[in-house]
Amino acid sequence: MRVFKIGLAVLALMAGFAGSVKAESMPDKDIVDMAASAGSFKTLVAAVQAAGLVEALKGQGPLTVFAPTDEAFGRLPAGTVENLLKPENKDKLIAVLTYHVVPGRVTAGEVVNLDSAKTINGRSLKISAQEGKVMVDGAQVTATDIMASNGVIHVIDAVVLP
Repeated sequence: MRVFKIGLAVLALMAGFAGSVKAESMPDKDIVDMAASAGSFKTLVAAVQAAGLVEALKGQGPLTVFAPTDEAFGRLPAGTVENLLKPENKDKLIAVLTYHVVPGRVTAGEVVNLDSAKTINGRSLKISAQEGKVMVDGAQVTATDIMASNGVIHVIDAVVLP
């Protein structure tokens, strides 16, 4: 387990914030501002805005966000994102987005010791560590412990669906 945790820390240092922002930069920004400034979370930020969740994710927290990149959103079936962003699908969009958020500040060192985490939408994410990789409901964690003023962000390579 110790080797795995060290490997995860090295991965975080190497990957930075999905290649856009280093983990040690901008700790005074909240989760939304960190994601917006990274440049690789445009779809996530647009979805948060469309769902009316900006203020909740800018709140005091702490929160842990498993943040899918634009590339992760791009892997969804054609039309999925556009459909979710329609006003009539706001409840579905909120359900998807809140499934990526866990109450509290859960760092990588804590995540690797969990087998699940209850999200703010009430359902639990399945967490596993296999072959040196941390998986969250089938999505691989690609960068960890990006600290924000109101929580922590872990970058994932897929959108997880409740």
